[in-house]
Amino acid sequence: MKNEVTDYNIDDLDRDKQTTWDGVRNYQARNFMRDDMCVGDLAFFYHSNADPSGVAGVMKIIKTKITDPTQFEKKGKYYDEKATKAVPRWFCVEVQFVKNLKNFVGLPEIKQNKKLKGILVAQKGTRLSVQPVSKEHFKEIIRMSSV
Repeated sequence: MKNEVTDYNIDDLDRDKQTTWDGVRNYQARNFMRDDMCVGDLAFFYHSNADPSGVAGVMKIIKTKITDPTQFEKKGKYYDEKATKAVPRWFCVEVQFVKNLKNFVGLPEIKQNKKLKGILVAQKGTRLSVQPVSKEHFKEIIRMSSV
């Protein structure tokens, strides 16, 4: 799960302990959150627009299928005039801080690791803020962070 490092980062989540992962406005990313995430799943906190971008920590999904309240905030940047309380268009999850990685795993390292072949974040043109990671890829990034 990506977020701009200057907007909200792993240290902010560590301080807050948990937060709602709202404001996602891409249908495929929304569907990953709405349809595929389960309570107890682990997720990476990925710092985007950083130098370099990469995986900074781990969080746990603690609540799913939440109607994203930001779609109804008329003056907010995530307002959606087509969304209604009866038929919301956007959903989110609540996450809880688990840990900072011992060592940050940057996108260049991810791209160079042959064991991470096929990971979405390393594919050209993939800019989704929420994307699945296989168990094997998850384990490999955790291993990389420990080196």
